[in-house]
Amino acid sequence: MHWSESTYAQVPIQRGTDECGADLRMILDAPPRKARCRPLVLGFGNVLLRDDGAGVQLTAQLQRDLGSGDVDFVDGGTMSFSLLPYIEACEALLVIDAADLAGPPGTVRLFEDLEMDAFLKSTRRRSVHEVGIIDLMDMARLRGCLPIRRALLCIQPGRIDWGEVITLPVAQALPVAALAAKEVLERWTCA
Repeated sequence: MHWSESTYAQVPIQRGTDECGADLRMILDAPPRKARCRPLVLGFGNVLLRDDGAGVQLTAQLQRDLGSGDVDFVDGGTMSFSLLPYIEACEALLVIDAADLAGPPGTVRLFEDLEMDAFLKSTRRRSVHEVGIIDLMDMARLRGCLPIRRALLCIQPGRIDWGEVITLPVAQALPVAALAAKEVLERWTCA
């Protein structure tokens, strides 16, 4: 996971105990400040479950291709709520994940802004990590820190089972997905 202190404001945390003596971490501050306008690419997925790891693999590829000059990258893996400070601190968020697009394996689709919200809130669960993404977006929205620009780049998986190698259709779709991601990031960094 990558954390750039120069880019993201950290939220002060106070330690304490509840009535049962359990350790609590309470966020005292208002929502974190937007420190800089650098886009954040957040890859979701489990690389041990074949095509489910496509989001993480594509995020790593984009980081190799683009470097970390104008864009920040986070391997979100299968984490969820611990990613909230990253989301709250950015103004532009690109989430990359494997999702059921009701198409053949390797189908790539980009959802931006309200279209992303609608896709995530549709009645049919499409991604293994969708609940975590929905919850993160809702938490950021409630705290007044939803990224101004946001997009969800999805790749239709072929197989999600034990294995570290993605299927051929998904592997062949990664360059197409990378191009779509680069186009979005270029628009955002030039805006």
